[in-house]
Amino acid sequence: MNQAFVCAQRAFSHDDVPIGAVIVHNNKIIARGENQVQQKKNPTLHAEIIAINRACKKLGTKFLDECDIYITLEPCAMCATAISFARIRNIYFAASDPKGGGITSNARIFETDRHLWHPKVHQMTEYASESADLLKAFFAIRRKK
Repeated sequence: MNQAFVCAQRAFSHDDVPIGAVIVHNNKIIARGENQVQQKKNPTLHAEIIAINRACKKLGTKFLDECDIYITLEPCAMCATAISFARIRNIYFAASDPKGGGITSNARIFETDRHLWHPKVHQMTEYASESADLLKAFFAIRRKK
């Protein structure tokens, strides 16, 4: 999770919402991603999507069923669905997202049987305040602009 926060800080540095993700395979980080929505002017370039693309390329596969993903914030519905499509084994996230979360908040996409792949979901609450503080700092600066 600490490396996901490094990615989140990188997103912060280029004026993107500070969310980071890392994908782990056999206890080794194989892909990293940070939000690049503002930087690349593309609303789909969330940290999770970037990390998934990089992991698939690294492993030469479309399924990541032997991988886990660590994310600084609860994934949105788009990213949660992409995680399902990639068949990632475990999702570990730091803070819940009451406004845009797709797993424990709002959409709750894994609470239906409609997805063929249901990853195990784990909230790492010991990192929740670190994530919330980073997001609050980012949006405080943005409001001043």
